[in-house]
Amino acid sequence: MNRFPTRRAGRRAAFVAGTVAAAIALAGCGASANTPSNGSAAGEIDTDAVIEAGISYSLNGSFDPMIASGAVTVSANWHIFEGLVDLDPVTREPYAALAAELPTKVDETTYEVDLRKDATFQNGDPVTADDVVFSYERVLDPANNSLFTSYVDFIDTVTAVDDDTVRITTDFPFSLINDRLGIVKIVPKSVVEADPDDFGVNPIGSGPYSLVSATPEDKLVFERYDDYNGPRPAQAAGMNWNLLADASARVTALSSGTIQAMEDVPYIDVDSLAATADVESVQSFGLLFMMFNTKAAPFDDVRVRQAMHYALDMDKIIETGMLGNAEAATSFLPEDHPNYHEASTVYTYDPEKAESLLADAGVSDLTINLLTTDTGWVKEVAPLIKESLDAVGVTVNLEILQSAAMYERVDSGDYTVAVAPGDPSVFGNDPDLLMNWWFAPGVWTQTRTQWAGTPEFDELTTLLDTAVQQEGDEQQENWNEAFDLIAEQATLYPLFHRQLPTAWSGQQLVGFAPVPTTGLSFLDVGVAAQ
Repeated sequence: MNRFPTRRAGRRAAFVAGTVAAAIALAGCGASANTPSNGSAAGEIDTDAVIEAGISYSLNGSFDPMIASGAVTVSANWHIFEGLVDLDPVTREPYAALAAELPTKVDETTYEVDLRKDATFQNGDPVTADDVVFSYERVLDPANNSLFTSYVDFIDTVTAVDDDTVRITTDFPFSLINDRLGIVKIVPKSVVEADPDDFGVNPIGSGPYSLVSATPEDKLVFERYDDYNGPRPAQAAGMNWNLLADASARVTALSSGTIQAMEDVPYIDVDSLAATADVESVQSFGLLFMMFNTKAAPFDDVRVRQAMHYALDMDKIIETGMLGNAEAATSFLPEDHPNYHEASTVYTYDPEKAESLLADAGVSDLTINLLTTDTGWVKEVAPLIKESLDAVGVTVNLEILQSAAMYERVDSGDYTVAVAPGDPSVFGNDPDLLMNWWFAPGVWTQTRTQWAGTPEFDELTTLLDTAVQQEGDEQQENWNEAFDLIAEQATLYPLFHRQLPTAWSGQQLVGFAPVPTTGLSFLDVGVAAQ
């Protein structure tokens, strides 16, 4: 059963095509508290203080939440904008943000949402139902090429009931509505229509912080929006996000007290930094995957793809290359995910089985060019992957390229095997979203793995399209079958899910917690009074 065979597939194809570089909340309609889990922090806070943070990624692209996909802009937008219902960046649980409370279910396909009373945008304009309708319609309109259309295309209509109430109708019963509504951030209609390009540079939202300036290679400057009246008021006068791409510079800045928190702690510095700061490695969905061109022999044979996985000494790869900061994949999802299911095929280290599978497939003296990206931690594990494959008789020529250059090769069809990182969980955490990032009809399945059109791909599409219209045990059972199929076919499959080390000064920051995805969140975080 294919829902929206033209609309959905087309939107997803456009979405994935536009967000390759970007891939750098799990409750049903009624599940979740209205208040964020970390709440107000205990301890005295200096509300006049400014939070200083160290950011590892470069600033690029627009802040317009309809298209923002960069690591910096997405995490900045957690603080600038609100959805009706947002996912807490730390817990990944939905909570009422711009909505006064979670949506009221009128019937199986109809919801009503009251807006927070007297909510305003950062230019002082009131937030109205018309702004909400406009925000959804611009994302849903294929002509606008939003990156996120496919993840809200379960919505049929969004209409204004009155000035502060909207009605949302869906094409079918959709159990993940609270997990998905926050993908659309509410923007001021009049400002966006007046100058869309300027809005992407100078965003205006209804969140607790407004953006003052953003200077590439330097910093982002935020200030508290004093008229914010929502559940997560700013606890500091402002924030300076210092763009420190050099890892040693971030470590030095935190150790010296120049910054109070940093993301992307180098694994090698975790222990030394822990002597002077709080350091925590949080398990994430973020993964390193191995991907095959299934039209290129011998990787059109599933036995050969499986052999490549069984050949890998994941214990050595994780302990040596990642210094233990990863979890070997036993499914598409990490084991701490609420919807985790151990796959029917688990790739334990078994070089004899790898050699047997290659022999059964009639493959010998195999030589490959293994493409991978130049991401710091990926470069640490790539030689170990080569070592494992060499040991089972696969001669590996390792090519480490910048991400854009690697995907240029992949998209041209000039590759057989690639290893790369990815983490779409920055946009959402439900299994349908995560699986469709790579396995929906579109660039990944049609151009990269070239798996589309096979009976197994059609089976997976049916499972996903069925599950998204279900809930509870029935939904989980279909997702489990999908996890099994993805593991067995191994066209694109995780080697491991990595842990993300974050460091901060617990003496200086009150209420801070690391997030299980790219970025830093300072919602409900303040600076301790001295």
